[in-house]
Amino acid sequence: MAITKTDFMRGMQCPKMLWLDKHKPGLRVIPPEVQARLDAGNDFGDRAMSMFGPYEEMTVYLPGRRIPDKKAMLARTAEHLAKGTPILCEAAFSNYNNYCAVDILRKVPDGYELYEVKNAPEVQEQFVRDAAFQYYIAVRCGVKIPRVFLVLHGPDEENPFLPVEITKDAKGLYRWINDHIWDLNRLQKEPQELPVPPGDQCCKPYECWYYGYCHGAEGTP
Repeated sequence: MAITKTDFMRGMQCPKMLWLDKHKPGLRVIPPEVQARLDAGNDFGDRAMSMFGPYEEMTVYLPGRRIPDKKAMLARTAEHLAKGTPILCEAAFSNYNNYCAVDILRKVPDGYELYEVKNAPEVQEQFVRDAAFQYYIAVRCGVKIPRVFLVLHGPDEENPFLPVEITKDAKGLYRWINDHIWDLNRLQKEPQELPVPPGDQCCKPYECWYYGYCHGAEGTP
């Protein structure tokens, strides 16, 4: 088990959340309003793929399933990078099995710009960390990433996609990500459930899907 982008973000919010994801995922409770928000975000991301014109999508699913075939996606991404494809969506990268899929890579003279799509009106700290993780993995795979952007939801549907450059902040998190990714790799493999008491991390930046489990276990309403 290595670390994906989702693993990293969830593990940095709470390492117990990551441990439960790996060992007791059946305890998850995703409220309907949260699932609706996730679905809306996926739809916004799908629409954003064409914001720069024609593109090649790297997504490949396992036969007969809606589960990404990471090995096939890595191979497809490598093929299109070698060809110099101008726009890649869901480009897959793996370094020491740590994995991410980048929403949009846009070819420019000095490399590929990285775009992380968020269905939100403004930049948030967790969005920057999300994009920074992808930058970290892609760079360690040998891709030149001169600039990093978030694509936010614009003011209206006539202008739905609003790119905001976050290059300095994303690149500035490189060492921080390197310092934590290996700790999370180790923690998720612990045989015993991590003894993390409930706290602010249960709701910030997102309410944990194990909220009921952890608070019930502590005897808290």
